[in-house]
Amino acid sequence: MESADIIFKNAIILTMDANFHQYEPGALAVRGTDVLAVGIESDITSAYSAPQIIDCGGKVLMPGLVNAHTHVPMTLLRGLADDLRLDVWLMGYMMPVEREFVSPEFIQLGTRIACAEMIRSGTTTFADMYYFEEDVAKATADAGMRAICSQTVMKFPTPDAKFYEESLAMSRDFIQRWKGHELIVPSVAPHAPYTCTAEILRATAELAIEFDVPLHTHLSETAIEVENMRNEQGMPVIPYVKKQDLFEAKVIAAHCVHIDEGEIRTLLHGKAGVAHNPSSNLKLSSGIAPVKRMLELGLNVGIGTDGPASNNDLDMFEEMRLASFAQKVASGDPTTLPARTTLEMATRMGASALHIGEITGSLEPGKRADLILVDLSPVHNTPQFRRDPNSVYAQIVYASHSSDVSDMMVNGKFLMRNKQLLTLDEPALLAESQAYARKIDVFLMEREGSVLSKLIAIGGTSEEESFEIQSKVRIPSVEPILRALMNPEIEIIRKRHYREYDDYFFFTSVEQGLLRYREDSFIENDVVTKVRSRLTLIGPTREDEFPLSVLLSRSRYLAPANQSVRFYREYFRPHQEKEIEKDRLRFLVKYHDIEFFINLDTISKPNLGCFLEVKSRTWSRQDAELKSKLVVDLINLIGADPTETTSEDYIEMVR
Repeated sequence: MESADIIFKNAIILTMDANFHQYEPGALAVRGTDVLAVGIESDITSAYSAPQIIDCGGKVLMPGLVNAHTHVPMTLLRGLADDLRLDVWLMGYMMPVEREFVSPEFIQLGTRIACAEMIRSGTTTFADMYYFEEDVAKATADAGMRAICSQTVMKFPTPDAKFYEESLAMSRDFIQRWKGHELIVPSVAPHAPYTCTAEILRATAELAIEFDVPLHTHLSETAIEVENMRNEQGMPVIPYVKKQDLFEAKVIAAHCVHIDEGEIRTLLHGKAGVAHNPSSNLKLSSGIAPVKRMLELGLNVGIGTDGPASNNDLDMFEEMRLASFAQKVASGDPTTLPARTTLEMATRMGASALHIGEITGSLEPGKRADLILVDLSPVHNTPQFRRDPNSVYAQIVYASHSSDVSDMMVNGKFLMRNKQLLTLDEPALLAESQAYARKIDVFLMEREGSVLSKLIAIGGTSEEESFEIQSKVRIPSVEPILRALMNPEIEIIRKRHYREYDDYFFFTSVEQGLLRYREDSFIENDVVTKVRSRLTLIGPTREDEFPLSVLLSRSRYLAPANQSVRFYREYFRPHQEKEIEKDRLRFLVKYHDIEFFINLDTISKPNLGCFLEVKSRTWSRQDAELKSKLVVDLINLIGADPTETTSEDYIEMVR
């Protein structure tokens, strides 16, 4: 009789192997880290002995669930900002809070909380993508779970790196030191095509190929992402990343919601695995991925929860049920994604999608002993029918709850027995997490009260410490002024032609100022050659006013506008909004050896007519007084009527 370390008996065993073998009553023998044997109870108990025999009491013994995509430290951000669009949620809330709070200590605490939740809900393996990923790996290994740990790389500054080269170097170092670990597979994660350059995508692919590790990324999650890629690169997301040689690596592609059949075939030929995240995609209104067609074409598709800040949990039982239901609705066919296939995606196929199918995902001799016991006796799962061998899969997917998991083993070691966690102190974790929540609440409450703070939070904001002299004059048309600018006393340094589209955001408190979203279209020979967008926070006060409505105003806060006006509308939540459209001819000139900007504006929305605007930056009161006089002289010189000057800005004229 061969010896084992542990024998599980009196179980309904779902092996989830390629032939979906079931054994009832079944038994399974474990030796060391591996499954030694599995089969009918009488066969196993007659062939193997063990010092520890566990009577499963008729529970289901099955492989642990595989969470194919998540961001586990974000347990500490769960419930922080909900019911928002993906871009507003990510750029307006998650990233600013992450920049402020994410640290190795934050990562380890968030990961331990996530591991406790996943152990309780039957997940033995997960694929993570976040910052300070080595700390995710340390906390996960200490908890005893299995994971693909993917270090994030992106073009923006991150909590753990100012530049992408630093993230790439961290990834290399992490992979070199952790490759071969019994529980952790180190990996690299170019966050997404819209947060990475082509150079980053190629560099991360080369790194993954060099060390033969997975590459974890987000692809085609939203329709806007795909549309932007078509506009910028002339092709959808999947062909674009293929062009960067991404599929030379072992890709884990999260989401893939907006892809067509050709792109599915590209993923298949590239041997990529897909992580389907139904809860997150529905909650963020990203859409429903074409999973039915992916499976028909032979793609390995796993199921993921996504991060607990966008789901908002790590419950794979809920995810399985929703995955099946969503595909039935999307296809109009109730036979789509039956329970057995769904459970396969959450176990063996999910492991294959993560490129670790040779070691986990099913209960077969030689694979790791990553398993769970699921109790089918609670009232919500009663009664049980046995005439159809597939009914047990339906019980697991459609009726079981995560709370029905009573025991878990990973790599041959118990992490939970009789619903008691063995490797984590749950009460201590809960207390620590609440302390973080209080700090984040204070940070956000302070920020939400200030438009400037919110502007700074999304990055790129600067204040030019200068003052500006300006005067505005109503004119009948721009043509006489254009001719007058040929005066030899005026030196034209350069000329620009723009069409400007301004959205002004007003706030309940006038002390917040005005926020202007401006889109400049650069015109050459009546053709738009470039478009630039930016934000300007305009303060509510003016420093002084000189004769003939020449104003002295202070500098404004500026920030690049990398998102749509819709994003800023939803992020800043203005009390009121006004639009102005104009055609602008802009000249940089020298008059009396002093530089001035001259704008010739034709306001078309609303129809305000034509204006001459003269501006110059200044740095002292004396300089401002001199320039205010020169502004009046310049207005006279080019033939405008100084009596038509106004101290109102365009937005003040339309309010």
